[in-house]
Amino acid sequence: MVYTGWAKHWNAPQYFEGHPYLTADAAEYLKDCHVKLVGIDSHNIDDTSGKSRPVHTILLGAGILIAEHLCNMDKLPESGYRFNAVPPKFKGAGTFPVRAYARFNS
Repeated sequence: MVYTGWAKHWNAPQYFEGHPYLTADAAEYLKDCHVKLVGIDSHNIDDTSGKSRPVHTILLGAGILIAEHLCNMDKLPESGYRFNAVPPKFKGAGTFPVRAYARFNS
């Protein structure tokens, strides 16, 4: 989970301008760590100022799921929780909403 604090701009024009994102090197690092999912509290995990999407390409190419637009990540502890992103059942879409939530380990 990548917490940037950017969700504070949700529902404001600034949310889509100059948002934080990961670099291709960061994506390669996460791929090498064999993560299963990368979540970020930003508009997009890639830099949207150009046409390339290297982070999407690297992560999705390695079978690593991406969750964007997350909120309330400031309430998560550093560890001790399980993140879930439950999608609705439908086919033929490249992007879709999920019900994202964390369950704290007891």
